[in-house]
Amino acid sequence: MRAIWKGAVSFGLVSIGVKLYSATEEKDIRFHQVHREDGGRIRYKRVCQVCGEEVSYDDIAKGYDIGGGEMVILTDEDFADLPLSTSRAIDVLEFVPAEQVDPILYNKAYFLEPEGTATKPYLLLRDALTDSERVAIVKVALRQREQLATLRVRDGVLLLNTMLWPDEIRKPDFGFLGEDLKLRPPELAMATSLIDSMAAEFHPDEFTDDYRAALQEVIDAKVEGREVVQPEEVEEAPAAAVDLMAALKASVERARAARGEAGAATGGGAGEPTPITSARSAQKKAAKAPAKKAAAKAPTRKRAEGAKKTEGAKKAEKKAEKKATAKKAAPKKAAPRKTA
Repeated sequence: MRAIWKGAVSFGLVSIGVKLYSATEEKDIRFHQVHREDGGRIRYKRVCQVCGEEVSYDDIAKGYDIGGGEMVILTDEDFADLPLSTSRAIDVLEFVPAEQVDPILYNKAYFLEPEGTATKPYLLLRDALTDSERVAIVKVALRQREQLATLRVRDGVLLLNTMLWPDEIRKPDFGFLGEDLKLRPPELAMATSLIDSMAAEFHPDEFTDDYRAALQEVIDAKVEGREVVQPEEVEEAPAAAVDLMAALKASVERARAARGEAGAATGGGAGEPTPITSARSAQKKAAKAPAKKAAAKAPTRKRAEGAKKTEGAKKAEKKAEKKATAKKAAPKKAAPRKTA
């Protein structure tokens, strides 16, 4: 990396010499405008709209349009009188909790490297920021403009984030903000359930710029003279949901199915069956099958027991009949006669 700025971080009576490096780089594939027939570059000339003549850089000044076709021209002398800090210093104004800085204010990021003998105070400031869980609010003059910025720690290095000024943040002014539209508690609960089912830890390395990769493949194929492979068709965006609750339930089911979870979002409705839910349903059916077989065998056993009981009863009746017949057939003993 090449340093784009040299200066010092100054807080209290401590001064830390640093070098400034761009912390980010754009990976967009850039194109030139060329002539379709011969590939020649298209150049633009700086032509004055009033006289029609081409103007060199030395004759170009900065102008501010005040409306009505009038222009105020500013010279280098006008800019020289502005209260812009020319010192190459990053002045620390205060230290604030990191969560109090709205991310919308962040603009560009730069790495700071200690220069010369400034390593020890550099490490001191770095560790102090880490321990305090705060960021430093600073002012710095970059590219002929004074900017508000923060100093924080990332990967063991001090990171300078330039910021937008508060009056550069637009306020949203949309009609729906004034509407009295109430959300039903079940809808809010279902939306929360959908968020929970899609919750994850953020790992930026898992995401890639598929468009840039496909475009680079097309360019490489052109260079090598190969046939250009058309990228796969992109799925069309789903139509706007008419039934909000149904759409939320289906979304929860899809998210849970993607994570290998089964079951409906609210215990009632269920989405389309997935391989996982189908397998679990098969397991439940298989578990219920032995119980049904046992239930089917139970009446058979009862019938057999009933049949056994009937045969025993018949045998007992036959024995009783034989005893009764034998008693009837036996001769009666004569009573003894009385003598005088």
